Amino acid sequence: MNNRRSFIIGIKSYKLLKKEKIFLKRYKPWGIILFSRNIKNIEQALKLTSSIRKIFKDKNYPILIDQEGGRVNRLKKIISLDYLTSEFFGNKYAKNQKEFKFVYKLFIDKTSFFLRLIGVNINTSPVLDLRFKGSSKIIGNRSFSNDPKIVSKIGDYCIQYYHENGIGTVIKHIPGHGLAKVDSHNFTPVVSKKLRFLSKKDFVPFKNKKTFFAMTAHIIFSKIDKKNTVTHSKKIISLIRKSIGFKNILISDDLSMKSLKGSIKENTLKTFKAGCNLALHCNGNFKEMKIVGKNSPLISRFILKKTSQFYKILS
Repeated sequence: MNNRRSFIIGIKSYKLLKKEKIFLKRYKPWGIILFSRNIKNIEQALKLTSSIRKIFKDKNYPILIDQEGGRVNRLKKIISLDYLTSEFFGNKYAKNQKEFKFVYKLFIDKTSFFLRLIGVNINTSPVLDLRFKGSSKIIGNRSFSNDPKIVSKIGDYCIQYYHENGIGTVIKHIPGHGLAKVDSHNFTPVVSKKLRFLSKKDFVPFKNKKTFFAMTAHIIFSKIDKKNTVTHSKKIISLIRKSIGFKNILISDDLSMKSLKGSIKENTLKTFKAGCNLALHCNGNFKEMKIVGKNSPLISRFILKKTSQFYKILS
């Protein structure tokens, strides 16, 4: 594992292209993330993940997916989970916690069953962003609630239930995406709330989470760092480590998103300089993948240690 590099990559299609195989052998990314474009059915998806693990000779090699339920459903060709949004579960929790726990555990057990069937061992869930009126719809019903305590509590259940199923979780988008007025896939959101407000609201759900991974928000919190998004901000990553207290592996959100204004090379270098542990690149663009690979350092002792801890929940 020592010779792997500190990045996660997306691939183009239903099976590895010849050039992708060569790329994986050469640059050795820490992990790979799958999208709908990579999943046709269970048999095909398992073949794909097995072919990836064969290259690395590692049965636990990290393979991630965005499988939240609701509209973020990468398994849509296998199972429909459209109406099972985070908002649905948040409402259920507010009405009847006993019923919520039963239904939510069922949902995560079933999701985990399908993830294991296709060879995925990390789900980039739960979304711990708060829902605010007048904000971008990019979060919307992907949020459990506008109440930080409810979001935090459901987050704990989510992490626990996935871990019980041998699936790692990625809390996102740390330290909070809820106030964004624009979609960070296309624009740079700027949030002007003061630290005092953020500490009582947005940051609360991310505290004390027993997850191995967290994903940064491509957002500028102008009262803390005028210039840089969280992904590129030493100040905010220091705050994530100290005030929020997240001590495990910090993954950038997708470096090909338009919120980040630099070149792919600049965006990659700035991600590590700010203090992220792993850079994420999702779109499968081979030219960009090579730039990310070349500019990502070998994994550190810290990443090695935390990855080994994560592997223990898989056995």
